[in-house]
Amino acid sequence: MNSKEAQLEAFSRLLDIMDDLRAQCPWDQKQTFESLRHLTIEETYELGDAILDRNLSEIKKELGDLLLHIVFYSKLGSEEKAFDIADVANDICEKLIHRHPHIYGSVSVENEDDVKKNWEALKLKEGKKSVLEGVPNSLPALIKAQRMQEKAAGVGFDWEHKKQVWEKFQEELKELDQSLSLKKQDAIEDEFGDVLFSLINYARFIKVNPETALERTNKKFIKRFQYIENQARKENRSIENLTLSEMEDFWQKAKNQSASDS
Repeated sequence: MNSKEAQLEAFSRLLDIMDDLRAQCPWDQKQTFESLRHLTIEETYELGDAILDRNLSEIKKELGDLLLHIVFYSKLGSEEKAFDIADVANDICEKLIHRHPHIYGSVSVENEDDVKKNWEALKLKEGKKSVLEGVPNSLPALIKAQRMQEKAAGVGFDWEHKKQVWEKFQEELKELDQSLSLKKQDAIEDEFGDVLFSLINYARFIKVNPETALERTNKKFIKRFQYIENQARKENRSIENLTLSEMEDFWQKAKNQSASDS
């Protein structure tokens, strides 16, 4: 691994390159906070994919792409005389020191739950009117539900035992079943949302990240479905012409292959 001096030198090199790009590259010169936003979101998802695949070389690459965006935004901020990369770094340093009084102060904690509770309490003391303010409105709904539940739990609004959460999930399932019998679409959608919300809450109690778990299932589905498509092509057939029984047979073969690979 590189020394801290080498790391700082590499970061300084990146800052110099950013200055060059902004001064000389037509594309980089045209970029704004707004034009970079969707690209940053895309890079974040690409990092997420690399992490799920546990591909360390790709993680390194995607981290570099994200770091470039952070440096780019900071360069734009400096041009508007609003902030620069030093301000960005110092702000997060000060926040980390303030939010970790068990390291930089005299507060004692026993576990990570105590750390989370202190974190949320400090945010309220800093002027936030709600512990939920830190959850971005534009987050995907599944992740948003997870983060809201975590933040509410951080101030004590939580179930005591996972059994209670599971019972709540079963209760919501019954209410969904009742709404289905009434055939009222708005009620069905509301109850289905409650089912998802309660299941996401249960995931927290069994130490499962629901977004990660669902994405792993998505990847399994893609792999197995594409296996069916490939088998159909090998037989010079279109997947649309396979019977459901044939698709199920190929699906099971793909499933067994995945099990043997692992």
